[in-house]
Amino acid sequence: MTENYFEVLRPGINSTFQDNGRKNFYHIGIPFSGAMDNRNFVIANAISNNKKNSPVIEFALQGPKLRYKGDKVYFNVTGDVNFQILRKNKIEEGVCYQNLVLENNDCLDLISTNRSVYGYLSINASFKIDFYLDSCSVNTKAEIGANNGKILQKNQIIKIENITKKYSSNKLDYIVSKIENIRVIKGPHFDYFSETAKELFFKEKFRITKLTDRMGIRLDGPKIENIKYTNIKSEGLVKGTIQITADGDPIVMLSDHGTIGGYPKIGVVISADYDKLVQIPPGSKIKFKEINLKDAETIYKLYEMETRNLISKIK
Repeated sequence: MTENYFEVLRPGINSTFQDNGRKNFYHIGIPFSGAMDNRNFVIANAISNNKKNSPVIEFALQGPKLRYKGDKVYFNVTGDVNFQILRKNKIEEGVCYQNLVLENNDCLDLISTNRSVYGYLSINASFKIDFYLDSCSVNTKAEIGANNGKILQKNQIIKIENITKKYSSNKLDYIVSKIENIRVIKGPHFDYFSETAKELFFKEKFRITKLTDRMGIRLDGPKIENIKYTNIKSEGLVKGTIQITADGDPIVMLSDHGTIGGYPKIGVVISADYDKLVQIPPGSKIKFKEINLKDAETIYKLYEMETRNLISKIK
C-alpha cells in the first residue's frame, strides 16, 4: 500500500489547518476560529467534491512549498494566489479555482497571494490530522487543533488518506472582488463616543497596520474620542467587533479573537463583509459605513445565496 504525504519544504507565513471552526465554546474561552475567508474555504471544498467542512490548508501572504509523495492526487487553490507546480524539472504556472494534478515527487509552490492576504489549498483526499472539540481548526495562541495547535514547520510530513480515485475537472470562473466600504452596525457602546468621533469614524479612512493576524486588525487613523469610559468591565466579544482602545485606535476582532475584552465597542462588521475585510492587506486603507441590523440580515442572506450560486456553477 502506497504511503501518501506532503513534505514541507517551506512552511510559508502562518500556514495552518482550518475548517469552519468550533461552535458554542465561548463559555470556556474558546472562539469559533475556522477559515478566515469562509467563501473561499467553501468553494475550495466544492471544487474538490469534498464535504463542506473538510479540512484545508490556509496560508497568509506567502504559502508553503510542498513536495508530494504517493498516488496521483488532485488539488485546487482558492483566493488571489500566485503558485507553480514543479514537475520533472519543468515549471507549470498554477491557475486558481480549478482542479489540477500532483503526481509522485511533484512540488507545489504556493509563492504568494497577490492583492490579498489568505489563500486555501484543498485536495480530493483527507489530511490525516487530529481534531479538538469537533474541529481541526488551529488556534496558535491557545495551541489547540490539528498539528498540536501550531503552524506548519519545515521538514514536517503531512500524511494523506482516502484519495478519491475518480478524476474531476471541476473549475470555477471567479475573480475575488474588492470592497469600497466596510459596513457595520452600531455597537453596544456607540454613545460612549463624542459626536465628532462618530462622524470621523464613518467619514475618514483608516489604514490597516502590520499589527494584524488571525486574532485582529489594528487600525491607524483619526483618534476616536471616548467621552465616557475608555475601559469597561470585561465582557463578551464576537467576530467582527470593533473595539476602541484608550488611545482612540480601532481594533477589529477576527476569527481567533479573545472571547472577552475590556475596551468599548463602537460597532460590529456585518457578516457579509467579513470575508472581504480579512483579505485586505496591511498598508491598505478602509472606510466604514453604518447600516441597520435589518439591512445587515438581508445583505447576509443575499451573500449566502450568491455563494450557493457560485458553487452551482462549478463544473
